[in-house]
Amino acid sequence: MSREVDSPVQTLMAVPVFSSPLGTRDYHGSNHFGSKSTGRRRVFVQTETGCVLGMELERDDNARTVKRRLQMAINFPIGESSLTFGDVVLKNDLRAVRNDSPLLLMRNLLHRSSSTPCLSPSSEDIQQRDESGPIEILGHSTCLANTKKLVEEIVMAVKNGIDPIPVRSGLGGAYYFQNIRGECVAIVKPTDEEPFAPNNPKGFVGKALGQPGLKQSVRVGETGYREVAAYLLDYEHSANVPPTALVKITHPIFNINDDMNGIMAQNKEILSKIASFQHFVHHDCDANDHGTSCFPVSAVHRIGILDIRILNTDRHAGNILVRKFDVAGSQVELIPIDHGLCLPETLEDPYFEWIHWPQASVPFSEDELKYIESLDPYHDAEMLRSELPMIRDACLRVLFLCTIFLKEAASSGLCLAEIGEMMTREFRNQEEEPSELELICIQARKLTAEEVLNLAAHDFASELCPDLFELQETINEEDIECQKEIQGKIPKLSMSLKHGNGNKQKQTKVAGPKPDYGRVSNSFSPRRASADELLPPSASFVKLADMSDDEWSSFLDKFQDLLAPAFTKRKAATLGQRLGNSCRF
Repeated sequence: MSREVDSPVQTLMAVPVFSSPLGTRDYHGSNHFGSKSTGRRRVFVQTETGCVLGMELERDDNARTVKRRLQMAINFPIGESSLTFGDVVLKNDLRAVRNDSPLLLMRNLLHRSSSTPCLSPSSEDIQQRDESGPIEILGHSTCLANTKKLVEEIVMAVKNGIDPIPVRSGLGGAYYFQNIRGECVAIVKPTDEEPFAPNNPKGFVGKALGQPGLKQSVRVGETGYREVAAYLLDYEHSANVPPTALVKITHPIFNINDDMNGIMAQNKEILSKIASFQHFVHHDCDANDHGTSCFPVSAVHRIGILDIRILNTDRHAGNILVRKFDVAGSQVELIPIDHGLCLPETLEDPYFEWIHWPQASVPFSEDELKYIESLDPYHDAEMLRSELPMIRDACLRVLFLCTIFLKEAASSGLCLAEIGEMMTREFRNQEEEPSELELICIQARKLTAEEVLNLAAHDFASELCPDLFELQETINEEDIECQKEIQGKIPKLSMSLKHGNGNKQKQTKVAGPKPDYGRVSNSFSPRRASADELLPPSASFVKLADMSDDEWSSFLDKFQDLLAPAFTKRKAATLGQRLGNSCRF
């Protein structure tokens, strides 16, 4: 992104922009970020307690030189920290880090303490801070042109004394930003003010950025990325997700908890944060306050299609906005928001509010089937890697898997409700059981593990007794004894590999009363709550991130082979129970 001096869409840095010494290259991470950036670029380093520092990287910079500059600015012990970029812990070579990328500086576990003050610039550095504008859009998508114009309007309003308004509802920190006319035009959610994040303004603290959050498979500080991902994946604006971008934004209204961040709370005028920035959509109510019978079938379907692709674990009626076209409300538009708990790192139990709405039982239209058929999980994954290079591979695997599941299910004639039910866990006799989707994945992992076991046995046997595999017709008694010897010497693979990620192959269950963690409540307690006390239990029956690339490819083949019989069984079980095309809404 070019930096125009006169443009308001710039960054107000908390520290000066440093010149970079030369360094060596020795990149130890996985190169899944696409083309490498080799020229000068700007990055934003966020500490695990929320502070954001901007700096310029030269082509030969490495992680150590970045840490040295941070040490000079904030007196941080560089020997006790790790610089991370999504899944990757950066060692030396930073060429995979793109322009405007957010990096996370984390203290090593041994030195981590929730009472340690947040890193803050020295007074000398504050005086030398960059005097450019207060907002920087992180990303280069062509669909962000309207967002840039909106940012310019907001910057003008802030300069004229129109301050943002804190949002009182919800568990995390959020702020309505206004234009020069005092109209709410955007909602901003800082990543360090999420539930359980260090600077949460509503008492829900106790976790550092990067640790498991409200959902065990969604880390603290990473819901903002998911908000942007949901918008980017809503091709053709099909589900009507409002435009969303990731920004670095500066304003004194943002919350800093004094006990967590020490002297930084005294310098709020230079406080910068990474946040999701979403266009505010004026609406009349949400789905909680409006009868669902008049909701358009196509609108429900398109929201459901997106929810299935991104495995939304928090689609409740409160985050489906309703805009009326007439006084009676017989014609409405639906706007889905709050996608911070989508794309978990493991298969979770989703929450689909629409699953029992009658519209979800109506078969897909021809246009909807064409849209689903056009979805390409390979393209989706590469697009997100390009636009959000910090997104974790585990999230992309969930996206890939759920998109394949949706495409195959729709082509097999299943309706939206049937697909959602197959993805949702059941609760029987006070025990939670895997969903049909998870059972298919468990079986696919078992078959993959057996294939790996057989390959390992074959390789071991051919190396131990190569003559055994040269016989064409008969096997004599000596060869039989050799086979027995081989079987006794083949090393046993772990049961977790043999049985597909360590879970029981029968319907694995989680005992105890089922908490209502599909829907995130908007209420909050004024007391400071413990994260460990409030985090809901979350069972993970199937993990996808622990497979190698070869295992993942083999798993996908077996997964797809198992889908057809599963869909046939589902259709036979629900035959005659669903509404037909004759239904009208």
